[in-house]
Amino acid sequence: MSQQQRMGGQPMIILGEDSQRMKDRDAQSHNIAAAKAVAEAVRSTLGPKGMDKMLVSSMGDITVTNDGVTILQEMDIDNPTAEMIVQVAETQEDEAGDGTTTAVSIAGELLKNAEDLLEQDIHPTAMIKGFHLASECAREEVDNVANDVDSEDTDLLRQVAETSMTGKGAELEKDVLARLVVDAVQAVTVEADDGETIVDLEYVNVETQTGRSAGESELLNGAVVDKSPAHEEMPVSAGDADVLLVDEAIEIEDTDADANLQLDSPDQLQTFIDKEEEQLKAKVDAIAEAGADVVFCQKGIDDLAEHFLAKQGILAASRVKKSDLSFLREVTGGDIVSDLDAVGEATLGSASVEYDEADELFYVEGLADETHGVTLLLRGSTEHVVDELERGIGDALDVVAQTVSDGRVLAGGGAIEVEVARRVREYADSVSGREQLAVEAFADALELVPRVLAENAGLDSIDTLVDLRAAHDDGDETAGLDVFTGDVVDTFEAGVVESAHAKQQGISSAAEAANLVLKIDDIIAAGDLSTEGEEPEGGAGGPGGAGGMGGMGGGMGGMM
Repeated sequence: MSQQQRMGGQPMIILGEDSQRMKDRDAQSHNIAAAKAVAEAVRSTLGPKGMDKMLVSSMGDITVTNDGVTILQEMDIDNPTAEMIVQVAETQEDEAGDGTTTAVSIAGELLKNAEDLLEQDIHPTAMIKGFHLASECAREEVDNVANDVDSEDTDLLRQVAETSMTGKGAELEKDVLARLVVDAVQAVTVEADDGETIVDLEYVNVETQTGRSAGESELLNGAVVDKSPAHEEMPVSAGDADVLLVDEAIEIEDTDADANLQLDSPDQLQTFIDKEEEQLKAKVDAIAEAGADVVFCQKGIDDLAEHFLAKQGILAASRVKKSDLSFLREVTGGDIVSDLDAVGEATLGSASVEYDEADELFYVEGLADETHGVTLLLRGSTEHVVDELERGIGDALDVVAQTVSDGRVLAGGGAIEVEVARRVREYADSVSGREQLAVEAFADALELVPRVLAENAGLDSIDTLVDLRAAHDDGDETAGLDVFTGDVVDTFEAGVVESAHAKQQGISSAAEAANLVLKIDDIIAAGDLSTEGEEPEGGAGGPGGAGGMGGMGGGMGGMM
């Protein structure tokens, strides 16, 4: 006798009154719809002809970008499955630096194809196994197709940087910017004792400045500090200077407890002022006796202390950002001092410091043997321009650094996706059971990339894919789409070059995300998440809304 029969035919209720539950096909459909909505949100940004998104925050801040991870992070996503797909983009950004839109788009296409397989009664377990097998095969084939590159192959690395920047805010001056990016990466590349190539981007600082064109951006040895001299009578430059970095305020120290001071005469007030002046002068004397020519202070500098520093001929800047101070430590070789009593010759760094009155910037070039660091000074006409430029350059730095460390590159323009898809289909013939259908679906999903590249360029995606498949069937492994002409060309020879590491990471991330979603067959939500009656946020009619759980998709509904 079943438990339900023993209870008189009544099912056991173990969930709270406000809880909601979705099972089996409903849960799978809900999750797939949410994942597809995320992928569709960024698909139109893919490639050189991709469009931008305007994102407006609740505070009214405007961001115009086509950077996949930025779009997804700024969107008001209120759906657990959609957030899982966003994590794919974040992982791709952290591990590879670029390819976030590709990874998310492939994940969405995998789940779209999985939905078709579910309609054919293919069990999710078979699909998960098939996707895993196909992912391993695809990664292996990427390795087989990849070309080698080393840190000295400047031309090829510049092509990688240009490909990363194409379609972004950095595209108009990509020749100049790609050269700066590669020079910056090469400046912080070293070879370890075991022969491994190490790129440390911590020694690359990126600063932005509005008012000039992107083509006037430059790479500088050392650091740039966006501050002005603390006092007008201070010198504006110091060659071969001893530099003090301090994160303590050069001010009169506040007492820990409240105190009242009763003064009975002007003389007592003057005595009190004189004591404060003596304390400040003692601090400045300690700096001067240590031999410091330049002071960068993270906190404030008292007006009187500024006067004393100027009289000593010491150049100083206050309220320097903590990140700038840390970078100055690497550039100058000095220590960051927290107590002026501990200042000594050993704590000072060495650098040439010059203040540019036109740009209102300090240029600091380290002179010590063991100093590191370069600065990319990016310029643009407006804040929106330099913000998008900074995102594009950040991606390019990451992808070039990964390429140098990994040592492999691929043909872009959809060439690698079509070639790997062809090889995965051949592999599918060796897979038995229903997993074979999942492997074939995986291959189809990879071909989303050339299809979307064509769509975003206003070309016929079906004709483009047919032409690409024909070229690859004829043995042309590097045949890809030239989105500017619509022709199938050798994209590697055309300079459309991508990182093999980024491509492998994107394939892995997409497959893992799809499998994670497919493995869920039950959603149990504590509390009433329904958005019925709350139309302004998109309501239950958004892409995530389904079966009384519209609240889990309401946030996405408002964004799509």
